[in-house]
Amino acid sequence: MAQVNPYLIFNGNCEAAFNLYKSVFGGEFPYIGRFGEMPPTEGQPELPENEKDRIMHVSLPIGGTILMGSDTNSQAGDVKVGDNVSISINAETRAEADKLFNGLSNDGEIKMPMQDTFWGAYFGMFIDKFGIHWMINFDEVPN
Repeated sequence: MAQVNPYLIFNGNCEAAFNLYKSVFGGEFPYIGRFGEMPPTEGQPELPENEKDRIMHVSLPIGGTILMGSDTNSQAGDVKVGDNVSISINAETRAEADKLFNGLSNDGEIKMPMQDTFWGAYFGMFIDKFGIHWMINFDEVPN
């Protein structure tokens, strides 16, 4: 069964927000990555120095779910309230990820098709036909 998690997007203050959430809920960040750690993307300009320390992804386990977040950057543009929350689904298989992506994105706007990523996941993003933002993720487990 797929796991559903909230994903919050910030305009440069993700780290401050997640430090607050951690102080309230407790726990530790199993992962915190910054835009400066990303490999260059062909055809995309390099990020300005002042954006390289922004959060690319952070996660904080809370009970049986994981609160996730990131900052935006100049390549993506600022987000506004209402567009800064996504539902992230962690699928159990690649086939399940494709099924969820294809079914939920039907008649919607695909932002990133399902693809293998530099961080080792099979991942895609879209806005469904009702305006809800979704992220579908499958983490390959090496044998």
